[in-house]
Amino acid sequence: MALGIPAGAQDAGAPIQTLLQEHGEVIAKSSRRTIGPAIDALTESGLPEAQRVLERWQAKEMWRNEETGLFVFAEEIDRDTLRIFDFADGSEIGVVPDEAFDQLKPNSGIRGMIGAALVRFQLTDPDPAARATALDAIARDAEATHLVALRKAVTQEDDPALAARMERLERLLTIRFGESEAERIAAIESFDGDLGVDVRAALNPLIATRLEVADTEPEGAEVARILEPGSEALSRADAYGLLVDEGLAPPPLSRDMQRDVLVANIEGGSVAGIEVAALDTETARDAAYAALVTRGLAEPAATEAEVDANLDAHVFFERYVGAPPTVAAAAAAVLKGIENSVALNQAADLALDAVSLASIYFLAAIGLAITFGVMGVINMAHGEFIMMGAYTGFVVQQIVPDHTASILLAIPLAFAVTFAAGVAMERLVIRWLYHRPLETLLATFGVSIALQQLAKNIFGTQARPLTAPGWLDGSLVVNDIVSISYIRIAIFVLALLFLGLFLLVMNRTRLGLEVRAVTQNPHMAGSMGINPDRINMLTFGFGSGIAGIAGVAIGLYAKVTSEMGSDYIVQSFMTVVVGGVGNIWGTLLGAGMIGGLQKVIEWLNPSNTLAAQTYMILFIILFIQFRPRGIIALKGRAAEA
Repeated sequence: MALGIPAGAQDAGAPIQTLLQEHGEVIAKSSRRTIGPAIDALTESGLPEAQRVLERWQAKEMWRNEETGLFVFAEEIDRDTLRIFDFADGSEIGVVPDEAFDQLKPNSGIRGMIGAALVRFQLTDPDPAARATALDAIARDAEATHLVALRKAVTQEDDPALAARMERLERLLTIRFGESEAERIAAIESFDGDLGVDVRAALNPLIATRLEVADTEPEGAEVARILEPGSEALSRADAYGLLVDEGLAPPPLSRDMQRDVLVANIEGGSVAGIEVAALDTETARDAAYAALVTRGLAEPAATEAEVDANLDAHVFFERYVGAPPTVAAAAAAVLKGIENSVALNQAADLALDAVSLASIYFLAAIGLAITFGVMGVINMAHGEFIMMGAYTGFVVQQIVPDHTASILLAIPLAFAVTFAAGVAMERLVIRWLYHRPLETLLATFGVSIALQQLAKNIFGTQARPLTAPGWLDGSLVVNDIVSISYIRIAIFVLALLFLGLFLLVMNRTRLGLEVRAVTQNPHMAGSMGINPDRINMLTFGFGSGIAGIAGVAIGLYAKVTSEMGSDYIVQSFMTVVVGGVGNIWGTLLGAGMIGGLQKVIEWLNPSNTLAAQTYMILFIILFIQFRPRGIIALKGRAAEA
């Protein structure tokens, strides 16, 4: 009996068992340094059972009989009993005591090697998910052996998406592991202009260089460039440090070090036979130090003049070490083109960010443009109307759990709530303060503080979530550099819709006609039967209502707190003033200018957002000095205010 069961229950002559026996000792006493040939033999055997062996081995489920040396895979029934299976066909052999078997427990390094080998089997797995997992594994930890497997698998792949991934990965691996320089260069050039991070990760190691020094200017394609000591690419200290490291020059001697050595060797009023009084020049001190070196009283060192002479006598250059010169040169050329494309796409990404931010500022400022432009009222509580709209959206979401329905319901409801609040504020506060800007500013500032405190009392100080619908999750990705979130796209579309709505109301409705009449000449409008007081009320309510809708949109992107309005009130006023008070097109241009300027300043100074805000305000102040009425000046009462 073998293995404690009838002989012949396991096919000891099966090809897979024969292969395992050939490498039995190496497998049984495996180490990362010696196991490679055994894994390669299994992978390249072409036996269908090889994948099962590798999977069981990696999972620590492979056992070896101590007496016969035969390999099986097993399940532990209890501490002393195994259910064993034949590698040849996967059939159960029987239940045996485990005392006659040794469990193979590969360490993490060997399991990694086995995993790399299994990838080759997974590339041809019938399950597309398994093939995709194999591609992920290759991308993470590629090996030269994967290149052959990829080339074979890509010809058999029937899934277009997976075939494209395989083809791209095959070219990336060819860059690293291609047998000839020609095929590596062809693979490199195929990525010209490609913005993928994986491409740059593959090409950058190829252009690695090593700093070297020689007596004469070197020749050969492996020389990447000649460097001048003292240039941006190579400092004098680094250049001379290389000379010292290579034994081509003594360490440098600073004047302070020289002085300390001379002072330490003063004897009888002289240093190395030179009177101290004579050491009043650098030449004399250099001579005294050289005399101390000759007598063995000081370490050899180079003076400043000697440092200059040593640097001038040598040539410093960078030599390609990451790849053969022709391959490195091809990689450098492609990377240069990629860098140009990256710069253009970064500019495009910055422009998208600027447009996105401008749309947010436009939504926040459009209501203020209406009230400030038509009525000349400095409403410091405008930010709190934005906050009220955001909290309205939050309350609606607590009642209506469906996020899409809740947002669609919150938009008109936020308009209604803030419209009513704006009308109430105009009737109770603003109407008594017309043409008194200082009092209006102080009164609306007080209302702002009161509304913030009311929000804190109702909702608390903790930020509240305003959750976007699931279809707004994620981003629209153009490439590895350019992307924009779907929420920002939605805000941009909403800004365009409100621009259209405003133009429709102002140009196609009686209310718009009356508002424009009051804006141009309120006294003449009154004489024509228009009630300016009623128009002021409706206009203030309309502007406040739009601020509420802006609050819902902004709440999807930013945090909803009682102070959120304070984050947008300054930008809203700057947008209106820069664009031109009371002009919707000016507000649009002002939002674009403010958003673009802020993004450019943040890009130039990314580590200090406060400084970016300061620079932006300073620029706006300078702009107003040259164009005090904004980009598009309005005629009428707003222009006279």
